[in-house]
Amino acid sequence: MSRVCEICGKGPSAGKSIIRKGSPKYKGGIGLHTTGISKRRFLPNLQNVRTTDGKGNVKRVCVCARCIKAGKIVKA
Repeated sequence: MSRVCEICGKGPSAGKSIIRKGSPKYKGGIGLHTTGISKRRFLPNLQNVRTTDGKGNVKRVCVCARCIKAGKIVKA
């Protein structure tokens, strides 16, 4: 199953996970230091929903939560 919304086409995006060590300056420390950076993926919040098309047929689609909240689909 591809992790892509069938309505808007939203898919995974890339980012980084940053690990920091130390105490922040505003708390009296010497500041935060970056000790590691690794790649990560941000996945969309996809849901399998039963929906109806214009002809009244029921079909399963994989859509993101934003499209469900916006009312871009009609649930069966």
